[in-house]
Amino acid sequence: MIKLNLDEQKIASKIKRLKDAAGSHSPSIFTICEKLSELNIKVDACFLSNPYATELFLDYLKKDLIDTNKLKDVLEFYPSQNGVIADVISKSIDVDSKNIFVGNGAIEVIQAVMHNFVEKRVIVNIPTFSSYYEFARDDTEVIYYQLNKDENFKLDTQSYVNFVKSKNPDSVVIINPNNPNGGYIKYKDLRFILNNLKEVKNIIIDESFIHFAFEDSEYSLISATELFKEFSNVIVIKSLSKDFGIAGIRAGYGVMDQYKVAKLLKNGYLWNSSGLSEYFFRLYNRSDFFKEYEEVRKKYIAHAQEFFDELSKIPQIKVYPSMANFALIELLDGSTSANFVSKMLIKYGVYTRTCSDKIGLNGEFIRIAARSQKENEIIVKAIREIFKDDIA
Repeated sequence: MIKLNLDEQKIASKIKRLKDAAGSHSPSIFTICEKLSELNIKVDACFLSNPYATELFLDYLKKDLIDTNKLKDVLEFYPSQNGVIADVISKSIDVDSKNIFVGNGAIEVIQAVMHNFVEKRVIVNIPTFSSYYEFARDDTEVIYYQLNKDENFKLDTQSYVNFVKSKNPDSVVIINPNNPNGGYIKYKDLRFILNNLKEVKNIIIDESFIHFAFEDSEYSLISATELFKEFSNVIVIKSLSKDFGIAGIRAGYGVMDQYKVAKLLKNGYLWNSSGLSEYFFRLYNRSDFFKEYEEVRKKYIAHAQEFFDELSKIPQIKVYPSMANFALIELLDGSTSANFVSKMLIKYGVYTRTCSDKIGLNGEFIRIAARSQKENEIIVKAIREIFKDDIA
């Protein structure tokens, strides 16, 4: 069982205070470095992004904006309005711009949808991303559908449909792949759910991690956006932070009925994008960039799945199946998730996330993000050593 010495306990107390201050999310790497300068952080395996895609974005940023001295214009002048950027995105995802709402990150889209369209009752699967129940209005009843640990937190589609029908909600939330476990609902199963829940006013599908999921050996891209064209009650929410490794520029969007988009725009959100996020959205639409992105996306998926396989060989933990870029891990040796996260950060410089604040998880769980192949090797080595030291 992982234990902390006296010096480690003191630092762990500081880490806990930072975590408590951050609420149901984790303190940023910048916050930790500022507040805990005694730590030497080598790998950020807490926040979820594709590092290969970040490097690709930086290459294009340098070539397009820095080397040409155009960065000044991007920073000095106002970006385009929401509708103009929606038109840019529409070309990338083959959806009419009237059906696209651009957000300052997906979190703004989530908040806008939860506040404006979710009414009396919403069903949220647990464990999942906390914002969907935290952002519910005070007059909205949140009903939880518990995913079964014995079934690796995989959604049973028929059981889910039966549950929803019995509760008669106006809205449901499905995150696919789910956070924090990476559970994935296949496209045909998602269609089954939609076909059987046509009476539900809003079916919110968050596919912020969909670029890491796959159903064939080619890692082909899958998206619920096509289902929106068939089912008018679908709202698709997409973060671009994770798959493109650009959380710092805040880029996300929602696909929904045009009347919903119009309502949101009427209530504000005129200039809610930055110049850098507009640059990215325009880059996202370029065939040269996307061709290279596809290469690094598939490379990252392969490395992530290899990483999960290596983790699964460590006897003191259980790694739950994941189609995202992170793995939910259960500690089996009696260690607490808090001690694990603190030890990994203090002794090995690896930042991971405790899941002790996740509703619907009973036990000691952590979430670890896949990073570059070299960083993944550092993580695996650290976890092996943390348990070896414990035995010694």
